[in-house]
Amino acid sequence: MNQLICTSCDATFPFLDPRWECDGALLDLEFDAQIRIDDLKNRKHTMWRYREALPIKHDQNVVSFDEGCTPLTEIRVDGRPCLVKQEHLFPTGSYKDRGASVLISRAKELGVTKMVEDSSGNAGAAVAAYAARANISCDIYVPDSTSPAKLAQIQMYGATLHKIPGSREDTARATLKAAQHHFYASHVWNPFFFQGTKTYAYEIWEQLGYQAPDTLVIPTGNGTLIIGAYIGFSDLLKLGHIQHLPRFIAVQSAHCAPLDRMFRENLNILPKIQTEDTIAEGIAIAEPQRASQIVDIVRKTHGQILTVTDSDTEQALLDMCRQGWYIEPTSATAIAAFQKMSVQEDEVVVLPLTGHGLKSTEKMLKLAQQT
Repeated sequence: MNQLICTSCDATFPFLDPRWECDGALLDLEFDAQIRIDDLKNRKHTMWRYREALPIKHDQNVVSFDEGCTPLTEIRVDGRPCLVKQEHLFPTGSYKDRGASVLISRAKELGVTKMVEDSSGNAGAAVAAYAARANISCDIYVPDSTSPAKLAQIQMYGATLHKIPGSREDTARATLKAAQHHFYASHVWNPFFFQGTKTYAYEIWEQLGYQAPDTLVIPTGNGTLIIGAYIGFSDLLKLGHIQHLPRFIAVQSAHCAPLDRMFRENLNILPKIQTEDTIAEGIAIAEPQRASQIVDIVRKTHGQILTVTDSDTEQALLDMCRQGWYIEPTSATAIAAFQKMSVQEDEVVVLPLTGHGLKSTEKMLKLAQQT
């Protein structure tokens, strides 16, 4: 059955209900995804090739730049092979376009004329771009410490930018007030965003010859990619297209790692932590709303949560750039984590290059001057 369901009280709501919460609790989407291999053979190579698995009722409401089907490329890290999914090649320069395409299509289907979103940068840029394509008015709330390149990108799409002093959590709280009056295009609260990021899993499956990898290593703050990937591979398992789920490795910055502590100490609630500034701003989330969901995914798949320091990240970033990969620092956390992992000889490991280096020009310049 296609319906919204509350993660707290299990209340259900109709598929076309525009709500994004249940009395302050998060919603998930129960959706009957369908994928037939024969249907894929003659379709355009975009994420919308999985049309029957994406919860938009009418084709005329699909908001797309023909995004998706990013390359899956083998590289060697410290002499060991892994596969990198080139998510930095999306129209706005990050994998967040997957979620934005489905979420803004959902907003268009509901007749939304104005939306709000909060972000540390990449999600805001993605939502702003797709809102512009859909001709929907958009306000984006960001921490005032957000990279100038990301701020410029958001403004150039025509969104109204609100810079909020303080932490990422202060920005979220300011946005929640605005969301009482306008559609909340949240990449965390709105479950339709994950229905876009799940296509990451579908593409990997197809690119590996209709097989699941052994291990996924994913930079994790709010969890939009790890949750989406889990939904996607769970769909494939349910449909009988794969025989096992991959092992999920969530990567956190050692300077902001609430999920790591929750996992290590076997906690059921998110702990309060002390944070420090980190070069990996995309995963610097001290209070991820879906923390329990993320940790549960790691536990269910016999995975791990790994932390990397800024020094680890900077070295991994330099190593990747020296190989010709210009990625943003948050992307490099996955490389740094892979360097720490014990990997079997024939283990198939996939890492996402989550964002483009051009989004972090000032950080890249600073690092370049130090080398």
